[in-house]
Amino acid sequence: MSIGFGERDNPSNKLRLLTIGGIFVVSILIFVLYLFSLQVIRANEFQRRAQQVARRSSIISAQRGEIYDRNFDLPLAINIPSFAVNVIPAELSRADRKLIFPRLAEVLDLTVEQIEGRILPSYDHLYQPVEVASGVDLRTISYLAEHIDDFPGITWNNKSIRSYTVPGSLSHIIGYVGDITREELQVLYNQGYSQSSTLGKSGIEKVYDKLLRGTDGIRYSTVDVRGRRVFQPGVDVQAPVSGNNLVLTIDRRIQKLVEEALGPRVGSVVVLKPSTGEILAMVSYPWFNPNMFGTERDPSEYRKTSLDPRFPFLNRAIQASYAPASAFKTVMTTAILEEKVFPPEQKIDCPGYLRIGNRVFNCHKKTGHGPLDLKGGLAESCNVYFWTVGLRYLGVDRIINFSQQFGFGQTTNVDLPGETAGRVPSPQWKEETFNVKWVGGDTANISIGQGDLLVTPVQMANMMAMVVNEGIIYRPHFLKEIRDPVSGSVVEEQEPEILQQSTINPEVFKKVQEYLRGVIVDGTAKVVLTTQAVEVAGKTGTGEAGFEDQWSSWFVAYAPFNGPPEDQVVVAINVEAVNDWEWWAPKAANIIFQGIFADEDFKQAVKSLRWQWMFPDLFRDKP
Repeated sequence: MSIGFGERDNPSNKLRLLTIGGIFVVSILIFVLYLFSLQVIRANEFQRRAQQVARRSSIISAQRGEIYDRNFDLPLAINIPSFAVNVIPAELSRADRKLIFPRLAEVLDLTVEQIEGRILPSYDHLYQPVEVASGVDLRTISYLAEHIDDFPGITWNNKSIRSYTVPGSLSHIIGYVGDITREELQVLYNQGYSQSSTLGKSGIEKVYDKLLRGTDGIRYSTVDVRGRRVFQPGVDVQAPVSGNNLVLTIDRRIQKLVEEALGPRVGSVVVLKPSTGEILAMVSYPWFNPNMFGTERDPSEYRKTSLDPRFPFLNRAIQASYAPASAFKTVMTTAILEEKVFPPEQKIDCPGYLRIGNRVFNCHKKTGHGPLDLKGGLAESCNVYFWTVGLRYLGVDRIINFSQQFGFGQTTNVDLPGETAGRVPSPQWKEETFNVKWVGGDTANISIGQGDLLVTPVQMANMMAMVVNEGIIYRPHFLKEIRDPVSGSVVEEQEPEILQQSTINPEVFKKVQEYLRGVIVDGTAKVVLTTQAVEVAGKTGTGEAGFEDQWSSWFVAYAPFNGPPEDQVVVAINVEAVNDWEWWAPKAANIIFQGIFADEDFKQAVKSLRWQWMFPDLFRDKP
């Protein structure tokens, strides 16, 4: 049956045609509007998404500031050109990583675990480079560039590596740098540090990291589907800002002199300028090679150094504490004169021992010193004299008070990490720690710097500085100046900062100075301090190490005696009992004072002192 003309004109058929036509027109309009939205309205959004895939941002590492000694003529820490290798996580699936990471690990001399450990799970969607290795040489980078098709998702950039020009004993002062760890990044992320940052790990590098590190720059570039850079004119670059240069208070000539004077003996030396707190030299032996973390990277050397039973990473000048022994009698002498509890001219007879309770304490001179006043007691370092006055007249509370006035039992706030505070024992401390009462023998021990009293060499230097400055200790420090990395001009200069100010009468310190000079002229140091270059005042100390014939050697002194404050220098030396007993501390001081004030190096100072026989290898004629 056919449909006639009239049927086509049926209203229901017209409605169907109009509906279909309307749907078609609306669909076309929707499609057009959608295209308009994609190409016009959301064009910027899709352009940004495309850029996220095709555009890369890479860090331009800032040049770390250099470190100089006080002469500002030779950098002690510099930067050597090197490279860092990165992975772009979003470009590598899990399957890709299983194929590529073993090859990359072999090229970089790493383990797959080390590479994977640098890429957190939260980084998987990132198109930003994640650093997996630094300190990579040009040969390795050249190999990666030649085989780029075998290493998709792998990039590299310039990143300098730290080098220390005069490693030796300066290692404990300058320290070293290393790659930031995941734990460190969690703490420092909001302070501008990133996953690829280099961070100071010890020494000056750590304390002044923010001054040295500068501000990294950013370079943006476009890459093709294989990750290769595509030339693009007018690439956006945010230039890096170099870190500040630091000038230290260290005098490398004195540092070298001290290093050689201490020699291969476990111990430490501090040379301090008491009028400002500037540290001119600090040596702790043994030391380590900081370049094993930088230009001479060697995991085996690090393991060997870490396992050394002498602990080369320990800075004994600030991180190890010892009984001050008879050098503490400087504090006792000050207390006796200030408190006026016993006339300094009144004599005490030393028979060679003192009975305290049911114990007999022997003086270091077993035959006894005979009658001695305060000046003679200090010069001869008579234990009986200081036991008697400490027990019967001063008392433990006064001894503790004066110890604290000299800065013992508290850190000096020196600008190096890891300083220990030492210890000033008290009756309360002993009872809380050992649940034992304080007795007379404890007071006797602390009176001669023994027992549980512990100090660091830098604290001993401060002790002598207080005597020299007649009641003031300036905070010991290494930073002298901050300088602009481009112009070299001084940005900031370190001013002396008072750490401790005593209420002791200045006249008391003048008398103590006179007595300390007597130690050198008429006392225990007379046979050793033979330098004619300068007048020295100071105090010897010999501490028992708990074993027969094992003694630690102390010498704390200053020069010139009665000289201008700006010229005076304090030297504090401790030589540990693990060395063969040779009473080396005052001998080393003799060489140091000779070298400093006669402007001589180690060999010249030894020759001037006529001590060539002590160093036969130094003066042996070479064939």
